[in-house]
Formats: sequence, structure tokens, C-alpha cells
Amino acid sequence: MVRGKTQMKRIENATSRQVTFSKRRNGLLKKAFELSVLCDAEVALIIFSPRGKLYEFASSSMQETIERYRTHVKDNQTDNSSSVEDVQYLKHETATMAKKVEVLEVAKRKLLGEGLGTSSIEELVQIEQQLERSARIIRARKMQVYNEQIQQLQAKEKTLAAENAMLTEKCVVRMDQGTEEIREDVRIIENGENSDVETELFIGPPERRIKQRWLK
Repeated sequence: MVRGKTQMKRIENATSRQVTFSKRRNGLLKKAFELSVLCDAEVALIIFSPRGKLYEFASSSMQETIERYRTHVKDNQTDNSSSVEDVQYLKHETATMAKKVEVLEVAKRKLLGEGLGTSSIEELVQIEQQLERSARIIRARKMQVYNEQIQQLQAKEKTLAAENAMLTEKCVVRMDQGTEEIREDVRIIENGENSDVETELFIGPPERRIKQRWLK
């Protein structure tokens, strides 16, 4: 026969209620003992019967276990209080920051020329002064950037001038060498050191070829 599921409600019959109490009390005490032995747990169990009779079980000292329980509960309450205080503080800080952001947004719109209809003379004067200060800062920064760019261009100009001077010097040296070669050829021709045999094959600078044809 299948045992029916016990309904979780008060047993109306006093005799049945007392029998059930005795059975389940003993089972509960047994389970507490097994838990303390098998799991090496500190267990304390207190039961008062409907008539006020005390039943208890403690794996060590009942008083020490109760004190440990009280200390643990007290610490948790302190932690919870601290958590509540932290939450309240964060809410306050969030509200303060939201107000500051709102004030900054209003000031920003006014600096952009928006929402000035409700501004007083003093506020308009302050906005004007702030804009003037901002304009001076912008001009100073602009001049600084210009000066930095001018210095960079001057440095680049010096570098290019140095390279130009170097290239000019190389060109002058090469021109001097070419002029000296032409002069040497002319001296050879004038001294009659050129060959009497004509040939179509000629090796030498163009200036020398022209000079020989002219002599012919």
C-alpha cells in the first residue's frame, strides 16, 4: 500500500499531533547527531514542545554555539548597515553629479548662444567675459602654432640652402674641370701636337672636335 503524502498543516487531533511530534523530534535529533559526526559540523538544536518542554542537542557546548551565532549575526548586521550606508552615499553622489552635469549643459548652451532669453544682465556679462577670455586663449594658442610652423620652415630653409650651396660648389668644380680640359686641348692644337692623319673616328669632347674641324 502506497503511503500518502502528508499535508503541511496543523494536525487537529491532539493525540495524533503528540505522536507525530515525538516521532519527528527523535528523527530530528538523530539527524542532527549524524550531521555533526559525519560532516564534523558544529550543530546545536533546541526544541520546545507544545507544552513548553525543552529538548536540545549540541555537538559541543550549547552556550558557545549560541555565542558564536550571536557574534555572526551581529557581524552580518554591521556589514548590512555598511552596505546600506554605501548605497545611500552612492545615490547622493549620483544625484550631485547629475545636477552638475545639468548646470554644465545649461552653461554650454548659453555659450553657444542658446537659451539666453531668461538670462539676467549679470549672467550675460559673465558669459561675455568668459567668451573674451576664451578668445584670448585661442589667439595665443594660434600665434604659438604659427611661430612653431615658422621655425620649422626656417629650419627647412637653412637645410635647403646648405644643400643648394653644396650642389653649386660641385657644379663649379665640374665646370672648372671642363674649362681646364678645353684649355689643354687648345694648347695642344696651337702647339701642333695634333695628328696629321684624318679619320672619321674621333674620341674626345665636342669642343675639341669643333676646333679640329675649324683648323682644317
